[in-house]
Amino acid sequence: MIPDFSFEKAALVDGYMRIAGVDEVGRGPLAGPVTAAAVVLDPMNIPEGLNDSKKLTKRARQRLYDEIIAVADVSIAHASVEEIDELNILRASHLAMVRALEGLKVRADFALIDGNMLPRDLILPAQTIIKGDARSQSISAASIMAKVCRDCVMLSLAQQHPGYGWETNMGYGSKSHMTALQNLGPTPHHRRSFKPVHKML
Repeated sequence: MIPDFSFEKAALVDGYMRIAGVDEVGRGPLAGPVTAAAVVLDPMNIPEGLNDSKKLTKRARQRLYDEIIAVADVSIAHASVEEIDELNILRASHLAMVRALEGLKVRADFALIDGNMLPRDLILPAQTIIKGDARSQSISAASIMAKVCRDCVMLSLAQQHPGYGWETNMGYGSKSHMTALQNLGPTPHHRRSFKPVHKML
């Protein structure tokens, strides 16, 4: 499956002018924020090779990140570890999505949202698309922007808290991360509501 522009075209036919693809990354990790991106592509200037960020190499993601930034309206937003622990991960990821939409230079009038649930605080018309990052080019672009951005955040946190392997596991519960959690204990960037971290406390 290669993402195309058909969902966006359908929204354009319905009279919407600025269609944003929205996706988040970082629901599963034990540490770090959850990050969302909203991207409004220019239908006349869509970067080549857009796909679900998980299917792309790091190099391809970086190239596309640079190309998307150059031609699209992009907004990236986070929900913090504190917000994740307070709200729960689903609500926090939806909060990040709404923030990303609010951060666009020019407000979108329609959103294509990856997944099967609309954020409850959304104030514009929207459509959910299951596996949207592999089906809609706008959502693919958003998945790439969110992934590259969150990876940068985790690299920076890895330098402040060495030993957990965040520069390679990005906060996911890899074997080395779990061992470090046992030996070093949790950091302020660990999600205390997540079971493996909660158990350590």
